[in-house]
Amino acid sequence: MHDTADLIAETYALGAGPWTLTPVTRGALGQIWKLSGNGSSWAVKELLFGCDENQVRREAALREASERLGIASPRLMPNREGAHVSHLDPGSDSGSGSASRSSAGSHIKLYDWIDGAPADVSDPDVLDWFGRTMALLHRAGEGESRMPGSWYERCPQDAEWEELHLKVRRAGLPWAEALGRFIATSARELAHWVTPSDPGDLVTSHLDLQPQNVLAGPDGPVLLDWDNAGSASAERELARALFVWSGWNEGNVEAGVRVARAYRSAGGRAVVQGPQSFSMLFATTLNYIQVQAECAIDPEVTAEQREFASGQVVVWLGRVPDLAVVSRLSGALERVR
Repeated sequence: MHDTADLIAETYALGAGPWTLTPVTRGALGQIWKLSGNGSSWAVKELLFGCDENQVRREAALREASERLGIASPRLMPNREGAHVSHLDPGSDSGSGSASRSSAGSHIKLYDWIDGAPADVSDPDVLDWFGRTMALLHRAGEGESRMPGSWYERCPQDAEWEELHLKVRRAGLPWAEALGRFIATSARELAHWVTPSDPGDLVTSHLDLQPQNVLAGPDGPVLLDWDNAGSASAERELARALFVWSGWNEGNVEAGVRVARAYRSAGGRAVVQGPQSFSMLFATTLNYIQVQAECAIDPEVTAEQREFASGQVVVWLGRVPDLAVVSRLSGALERVR
């Protein structure tokens, strides 16, 4: 593990060690490690499923534009060559579960380490901060012309679900029947609302605006995890964020309305107009369940990755957006204009 820590420190010209690398948390796309040494700490994100360098450039550009407007976020650090993503030598010795275990090596990104507590979504000041921050993000990302990626614009069709369900049943996974019930009900109901975005409503934005990506740092809230930065419908990102920040199916309408008012007061231009505004929420939920179910039966990934994916399917089958909750929230938001 020390060899990998030293390699990262050398790649980013952080100085002589000793350096230590400690696992922190695992997400859908990456593992977070804490790199410590020389009296400082850094966050290392190991990208478990490859890297799109153009995506990293979009992330860096949006983060820098947002910083100029006052949004606090960890810096994405360039390496010695000025690149914002690095490829570790697959031959380095980093131990079990480490950043260099795969035969092709690993891509990593280095960020400031932020000490802080999880965002308190019951705190009105945090809700106001988030609404203002989303408005600033949409201002920073104005002028986007590319249509959003298919992850946000389409969802699996009936034939795709049926094929996947058959494979899951053959694999004997314990959640196969629950997946089948989901496919026959919620998947079809939500897919009805997934449509292409309006080309006139596009911005470059964060695309993963959930409370888990906000830390209350010593100087105030900090927005993390900009990996998905790209083109989005401002209206649809707003709707998705309001649903998430109102507690998903818990339906804390007051929290969603408060965020929306702060967004509008800060100059945010998007308006939620009904269940159709939640297309991005529905598409990303359906696509995430599909991708994780596929990963859970994929013999080409590690057993650890299959286990993680299987657990994610179980979690997300239990949090599929309820259209009745969505309708109540969108109805309450009609007062925010």
